[in-house]
Amino acid sequence: MAGGRARVAVSILDADHSNMAYAIRRAEREGADRFHIDVMDGHFVPNLTIGPLVIEFVKKATSLPLDVHLMIEDAERWVAAYAKAGADLIGVHVEACPHLHRTVHQIRDLGKKPFVVLNPHTPPESIEFVLGDIAQVLVMSVNPGFGGQKFIPAVYPKIRQIRTMLGARGVDVSIDGGVKIEHARPLAEHGASVLVAGSAVFEAQDPAKAIRELRAAAEPGQ
Repeated sequence: MAGGRARVAVSILDADHSNMAYAIRRAEREGADRFHIDVMDGHFVPNLTIGPLVIEFVKKATSLPLDVHLMIEDAERWVAAYAKAGADLIGVHVEACPHLHRTVHQIRDLGKKPFVVLNPHTPPESIEFVLGDIAQVLVMSVNPGFGGQKFIPAVYPKIRQIRTMLGARGVDVSIDGGVKIEHARPLAEHGASVLVAGSAVFEAQDPAKAIRELRAAAEPGQ
């Protein structure tokens, strides 16, 4: 696994939205490394979620980095709003950004860390010419739009291919979608360094234990 210790990005999509501040603070106490926030527009993906005002709220509730995943069309029109709201990392989909290089640099110019996102069917070659400009590649292991979906195992070789493409660059490979404890070790072996987990944490009887076990399962020798 590149990048040292495996990190767990807890997705708030599966949190109790009626008591969001409590859910966020509890996940932070229980060992989350960062929060992953899915923004959906009902066009690029068939669902609607949150906007910049919610990002502002989450930012006030935690000291952890916010990893904001824009599943939206015309992302370059909105990155400034999410940067201002408190996103630390801002991710855009290759499939929704015809001018990917420009959008990535727009995020960098706003003082934020850009990352690019690939749907399960999208080939790694599509990001070849921005690899030197990003902080992370996020590989979707479900078709985006809804939480609680089943992990797609076909992404394993894709992760390895991306890690090989990245070479010695200090760029994370993150995986999002249906990640459970049984996926953690093979994901790490293929090159993933950040595991996004939502239902695996918030639906667990002991979320702190779920985070510890997920991270430990991705460590060498486990």
